Amino acid sequence: MGTGFSLTQAVRRAVAIRRDETAVVDGPIHYSWEQFSDRVARLAAAFMSLGLKPGGRIVLIALNSHRSLECFFAAMHAGGVIVPLNHRLGLNEIVAQTNDCSPQIILLGPDFATLQDALLAGPDGKARDMIYCGAGAPPAGLHDYEQLVHGQRPVDDAGRHGNDLACILYTSGTTNAAKGVMLSHANFCANTANVVTELGMDERTVHLHHGPLFHVAAAARLFSTTHVAGTHVFLPRFVAAEVIAEIARTGVTHATFVPTMFRMLLDEPSLAETDLSSLRYVSYGSAAMPEPLLREFMYALPAARLIQSYGMTELSPVVTILGWRDHSPDATSTNRLRSAGRPAMLAEIAIVGPDDRQLPAGQHGEIVARGPTVMQGYWNRPEQTAEALRGGWMHTGDVGYLDEDGYLFVVDRLKDMIITGGENVWSQEVENALASHPAVSQCAVIGKPDPLWGETVHAVVNLRDGMDASEADLIAHCRGLIAHYKCPRSVDIRDQPMPLSGANKILKADLRAELSGT
Repeated sequence: MGTGFSLTQAVRRAVAIRRDETAVVDGPIHYSWEQFSDRVARLAAAFMSLGLKPGGRIVLIALNSHRSLECFFAAMHAGGVIVPLNHRLGLNEIVAQTNDCSPQIILLGPDFATLQDALLAGPDGKARDMIYCGAGAPPAGLHDYEQLVHGQRPVDDAGRHGNDLACILYTSGTTNAAKGVMLSHANFCANTANVVTELGMDERTVHLHHGPLFHVAAAARLFSTTHVAGTHVFLPRFVAAEVIAEIARTGVTHATFVPTMFRMLLDEPSLAETDLSSLRYVSYGSAAMPEPLLREFMYALPAARLIQSYGMTELSPVVTILGWRDHSPDATSTNRLRSAGRPAMLAEIAIVGPDDRQLPAGQHGEIVARGPTVMQGYWNRPEQTAEALRGGWMHTGDVGYLDEDGYLFVVDRLKDMIITGGENVWSQEVENALASHPAVSQCAVIGKPDPLWGETVHAVVNLRDGMDASEADLIAHCRGLIAHYKCPRSVDIRDQPMPLSGANKILKADLRAELSGT
């Protein structure tokens, strides 16, 4: 057994200190820590019986459930690597990411069993083992999950630890540009150390998991909750009324939301009628939080302590935290509610200029970070890894500044990423889709501020002379090429030329100013 940081060790500790206490709640299903551990060890044995090798990848495409949690830990227990994929992507994107990581096993939830034919064979033509990650009889060609679990004897933990790879999470981006972020046991263990104190997590924690596990923030909470031997509560997806009801039903103490979810919760009539006094800590992040929305939520749930975190997939993910003490009524006078907080316990951040030299407090530059949460690199992309990790720092691509007290303020995104409803959308991918329309001459995609979604995808387009296309035509064209959530919600078809720099690059800052009227 390895002596370094291990995610699977957390399960053994939980069994040791809370053997008969509830580990998992998934609707009517309740498992103790002893029962959960046994199922994980049996599922790990099943993976190994199907030929999983040390370091072999297991792709998971499923909505949240207790089986998702079992798959995460069983993959690592067997010495493998879990790869949860974004099920909201288009089929071509899912196939491309699956082929990129070359999995030995694919787990499909009930809502995604139809992907079987598209994913069955890899580029080499060899068939993959595929497991139906649900209850009941599986479709033909898929292994029965519960039969695999009950048909195996538990196996010992493979002992993966430290810098051994635990998980690959794909960044948002084009099919060809999406990168697999390699995160180790030590990465996620360090993230747990960064968050548990600020979030008040201990064995009394009852954490609600409603966010998709292909997002690093949601995945990381699986590990931190397990490390403190808390209780996992699962919902398949975020639905405001169901979230409110589940918090009350199971006594949820901890939950994580993005700003869009705050709005949906506040607009849900049952919020005011439901006792949510169990909810002690609410963390948020992923997108800019409008201060009025934050204050409205604080007023609606005065007993809940709010915590903001900043980070990214490559950082496992948290590097700064704005703690609950900074979410005070006088925070406006200090401007701290607009900040992303201060460095987490095991993180170091700095602001650098174009030459990568560190800048003093108050000056704007690129945010860089280092510490034990920094990724191992990008899967099969050594050049992009070297570029991102140059000088020993992870270069985030975000622009910000530090104040004199060490609070980080994020002011822009170098990578032109749009965050809509907590989902990352790369403008270049949308631009590539738009540009493939025969009537499009030039295009640029920017984020349009939106009170519900934070931002929506907005396109600015010049058409070719003598050709015509409507807003609806262009949106429909994109929907045939990329995931629907990435498609423009609005299109400005303009007659005047695009604003260009001296190097003939479209000036998106000018377009954003035009859109806002400034």
